[in-house]
Amino acid sequence: MEFERESGWQLHPIGGETGQAYMGTRNEERLFLKRNSSPFLAALSLEGISPKLVWTKRTGNGDVLTAQEWCSGRTLHKEEMHMSNVLDIIRKVHYSQSLKRMLMRLGGKVLNPSDFYNDSLSDLATDLRTHPLIREAIIYLRENIPDETSNDDKVVCHGDISHKNLLLSNENHLYLVDWDSVIISDACYDMSQLMARYIHPDSWDEWLNTDYFLSGGFSKDKVYWYALLNILNDLKSNHKKQDYIRMNNELIKLNVTLKLIKT
Repeated sequence: MEFERESGWQLHPIGGETGQAYMGTRNEERLFLKRNSSPFLAALSLEGISPKLVWTKRTGNGDVLTAQEWCSGRTLHKEEMHMSNVLDIIRKVHYSQSLKRMLMRLGGKVLNPSDFYNDSLSDLATDLRTHPLIREAIIYLRENIPDETSNDDKVVCHGDISHKNLLLSNENHLYLVDWDSVIISDACYDMSQLMARYIHPDSWDEWLNTDYFLSGGFSKDKVYWYALLNILNDLKSNHKKQDYIRMNNELIKLNVTLKLIKT
């Protein structure tokens, strides 16, 4: 890469689906580098939600390269996703008006429930559409689309709540990273992802009765709708990857969720 020749930084690709992330090394320095990150990263850095932004440079081929402090630590384990600090950092994002103003200025995508429903079905494979459980889920989602909220009530949503996107530093600071899926929408979208992916369905009602959800006025029906939608999206994603073991797990989860909705 031309940037390496010009700057003296050595770029070491970091595993990921986008292939845009690197560990940059120069002498004793280390930075986390990413190509074509959103300018939104600067606002996240200022609020301590993502590691500190060090610099932004445009490379010779027109790419924008951002550099963040290298955070020594680890991603969370699946079993840690129920911890209060996970909810705290998601809530910090949702309640930040400065993040919302910044993302709106940058032309952030604003999505309503009907948009999510249409996006989920737009490229759903035929063999998934005809599966009895998935067909039942689609009918429920279509017939129970939540009322759309005003833009004033929408929040910044990370859009991909995963243990792989939560980084715990050696100083015990939790960061939320990888903002490629950020949108402006209902807070239920993020919270239902956390619930659907990491909380056992038997505990969903108890989880929704915690102070955080009660104080936020979350509707159980709406959270369940979004949970079903997120399970369908994860199932679709795993189908594209031909990951049939995870697909089967998602089908089991889909079946449990439909039964819970009916009770």
